[in-house]
Amino acid sequence: MEQVVIDYRKTRFITSSPDIKRLPDDLGAEIAFAGRSNSGKSSALNAICDQKHLAKTSRTPGRTRLINLFEVKPGCSLVDLPGYGYAAVPESMKRQWQKSMSEYLQKRKALRGIVVTMDIRTPLKDHDRLILDWSLAANLPALILLTKADKLGVTKRREAVGEVKYQLSEFGGDFRVLAFSAWNKIGIDEVRQTLTSWFTLFHGAEAPTAGDLAAPDLAEPDDSAELSTHFNPYGQVH
Repeated sequence: MEQVVIDYRKTRFITSSPDIKRLPDDLGAEIAFAGRSNSGKSSALNAICDQKHLAKTSRTPGRTRLINLFEVKPGCSLVDLPGYGYAAVPESMKRQWQKSMSEYLQKRKALRGIVVTMDIRTPLKDHDRLILDWSLAANLPALILLTKADKLGVTKRREAVGEVKYQLSEFGGDFRVLAFSAWNKIGIDEVRQTLTSWFTLFHGAEAPTAGDLAAPDLAEPDDSAELSTHFNPYGQVH
């Protein structure tokens, strides 16, 4: 298999969209970045692509409100999804973000893999587990980035990675877990190698089965009753 050559520094912004209907044609290979709204997701994208302002960042959690698509080379794209979990915004806006994210995960045939960002100090929250459970059922590879790794010493960082790997053993899947820091550039080369291997594996290949599965319900508890008609985390449509 011919290796896809990618210079992530040449990644460019393509478009922002409130839903999948306004995204470009559903072709090629896309790798999505998902995570809680305070997990450093957009900062991770900027660091991987060695660009300070590619993905918008803010000190206020929940600033990624649209589906943002970036082309790393023709046929290969990265996607910044709306953050889930805490965000200091109206409930109606949270519902819209959750709906657009679920539609992307469930219907976008170009999706070939998912990167889940988690604060290394508070990993594997309920919503994180739902995303990983869904990726396993959808037969999509998942990379877990334990962000803000510069907040811990080397020993504590290694212990945190080991603990997450141990907890993920309950899923029965083969997830890759990396300590990551956008600030100190920890783990960037390893992330690029993983993304490139995914693009190489799936570039021009048949789409995986993600579109056949219901996406995970990332609604807040108060929203779950209203939003359960869209999907639940285990692929059983209500």
